[in-house]
Amino acid sequence: MHFTLHQLKVFLKVAEYQNITKATEDLHLTQPAISMLLKKLQEQFELPLIEVVGRQLYITDFGKEIAKRSQRILQEADGIKYTIDQYKGLLTGKIKISVVSTGKYVIPYFLKDFMDKYPGVEISIDVSNKNKVVEGISKNESDFSLVSVLPEQIKVKRVELMENRLYLIGSLAYDDIIKKPKDLEKVTLLFREEGSATRKAMEYYLQSNNIVAKKSMELVSNEAVKQAINAGIGLSIVPLIGLRNALSNEKIKIYTLKNLPIITQWNLIYLEGKELAPAQKMLIRFMEENKEQIVQKNFEWAVNPQ
Repeated sequence: MHFTLHQLKVFLKVAEYQNITKATEDLHLTQPAISMLLKKLQEQFELPLIEVVGRQLYITDFGKEIAKRSQRILQEADGIKYTIDQYKGLLTGKIKISVVSTGKYVIPYFLKDFMDKYPGVEISIDVSNKNKVVEGISKNESDFSLVSVLPEQIKVKRVELMENRLYLIGSLAYDDIIKKPKDLEKVTLLFREEGSATRKAMEYYLQSNNIVAKKSMELVSNEAVKQAINAGIGLSIVPLIGLRNALSNEKIKIYTLKNLPIITQWNLIYLEGKELAPAQKMLIRFMEENKEQIVQKNFEWAVNPQ
């Protein structure tokens, strides 16, 4: 049997997307090149790896088993490279981090100095909603996740990075309306989508203060919420971390109400029992040793607002 690591890598991408066109975009290869590599790999097996019904490509049960084994083979091949680098005194490896949408304002500052110190470590970041982030780490598709609320359905370990403070934000047009929590029933409230940790925090605040949202709007991102606030559509309880530029606008302000801000914690989490590679262990150590300096340097305005 004579297959190459490159053939296995291509097959894994095709199996992941079940679509050759998407695999070509990800791998930066032409469709004929991928088709030829798949053909060469298929020649090694008597059973089919893929089936095409109509225009839809499907991975056979045999193909799915080969994909699983290919993943392990490629991981071991990477492990050999990292072992060689270790013996040469170099720290190398790959780290995949999934981040909830607001976390994109946080994670770059915690990675910058680490990446400068260890240029041989490749880091990829995927920004998504909370449900997808938790799903990714539960399936071990991500090495780490940055979340403000710990998932209940899986066992994880965490590195506590910094506070996440959520405030009520709105335009100055509400200055004469919002004096106490119950006044929120008079205005339009802007909610993130279902499953968002920000939405859950806002709903908890409303329920705890017996506030009924009589007018509301749902938006699918923090950027959309910020634009709605800027437009004067309504108010929202949102993380301060993503609002530095918005608050420089003289038409936007923080409304101080009882039981606000809501304070959660940004955590870098990883699966309990996960076998960590050297680069992943070093990232945890770096975060633990440097998080206070990073927060003081980059986020003092967010954790200790005036």
